[in-house]
Amino acid sequence: MPVDNRSAHASSEYDSSIEKTIPYYSYIHEETLNVVRSINPSPGSWLDTGCGTGTLVMKAKERFAATAFYVCDPSPGMLGIAVNKLGGAASSLGAVDTLAIDGRWDNSFDVVTAIQCLHYLDLQGRSDAIRRCFDLLRAGGIFISFENTRPLTKEGTAIFLDYWKRFQIEAGKTSGQAESHIKRFGLEYFPITVAEHLALLRSTGFKVVELLWYSYMQSGYLCLKQ
Repeated sequence: MPVDNRSAHASSEYDSSIEKTIPYYSYIHEETLNVVRSINPSPGSWLDTGCGTGTLVMKAKERFAATAFYVCDPSPGMLGIAVNKLGGAASSLGAVDTLAIDGRWDNSFDVVTAIQCLHYLDLQGRSDAIRRCFDLLRAGGIFISFENTRPLTKEGTAIFLDYWKRFQIEAGKTSGQAESHIKRFGLEYFPITVAEHLALLRSTGFKVVELLWYSYMQSGYLCLKQ
């Protein structure tokens, strides 16, 4: 089936495929929700940019019933599934990437999440997208990002790519499917190291930048705006 977004999976197959691709994917959502609840138990507004099929917001709505949720994704296919899945529980900002979100939304959100979506950008594009997320937040707002991550050494990269490949095979993918996904590293998505993530987030202006999660080749970051 043709892929209609920047992930390795067609939108219609994304939900059934992602758990076989990203280790602990559901836990990434859980950690996101838990840390938001620890900081702000009742955020007024929450934007999930690169929302995919809307699963994070679907889970969040159950725990943050009073929050107004907003979603956007550059893939019309992904966004369409998300809007249908959420059934009016979130407002759509349209099929746009983070950089294209209209300036009228600046300083509008208590929470902005970007889960597994910014690693498709080059370093400048990633920097610009994070700055856009910063601008969209109100003072005191929370930014949470999870991304594929580059290990520190060439040797480590080879080890962890093999580790990741074996996870996918054990999760139900064929050897060829897993190998095809691993070959996307550095060609179709562009991971950076944890240290580079932290430096980039700090340079954006967040007053608090913390490593929230690190497993396999994914890492998560918690940031607070002054």
